[in-house]
Amino acid sequence: VYHPERVPLTGPVILAANHESYFDPPFIGSSLPRPINYLAREDLFSNRLSGPFLRGLNSVPVDRAGGGARGLKNILERLLKGNAIIIFPEGTRTHDGEMRSAQAGIGLAIIRSWAPVVPVRVWTYNAYGRHRAVPRLATTAVKFGHPIQFHALREKAGTCQRPELRNLYQQATDETMAAIADMCPVMDRA
Repeated sequence: VYHPERVPLTGPVILAANHESYFDPPFIGSSLPRPINYLAREDLFSNRLSGPFLRGLNSVPVDRAGGGARGLKNILERLLKGNAIIIFPEGTRTHDGEMRSAQAGIGLAIIRSWAPVVPVRVWTYNAYGRHRAVPRLATTAVKFGHPIQFHALREKAGTCQRPELRNLYQQATDETMAAIADMCPVMDRA
């Protein structure tokens, strides 16, 4: 684990991470001394096994098939209460170990929340990528980047119209994804 000290210990924060395996949420969450809220597919909450587990982890249900308005509302409510939340902008685990494009809505959550965004890069694909039925012994790592504030974008969003808002949301998404992608491999400890 590299640079967990970059995550604020109090107040709202969005941890925006790439998504390589089922290990990602617990590895990120267990790396930090503060409680974390997780996102999970809404249908998992109705499962007898995963539902109680997810609720116990302060998970936020997200309807990936629908518009996502309720999930966004839940995310913003948690952040307004000063919570930390992990968001995987790609929306699902990678199929090949490479980062995917971000889903719509991430930029909106970033701009509306006013929470700092900490980019997080995980390297867990070789241990438990989508193609593996069971985990295998492999080097894994979690690296936290410097918080991004997005002050200028957020201030501009308060004064512009809907078409321009979409561009600002996309810009926040693009900057977040670039910060995740640009993190040095774990061998370079900077």
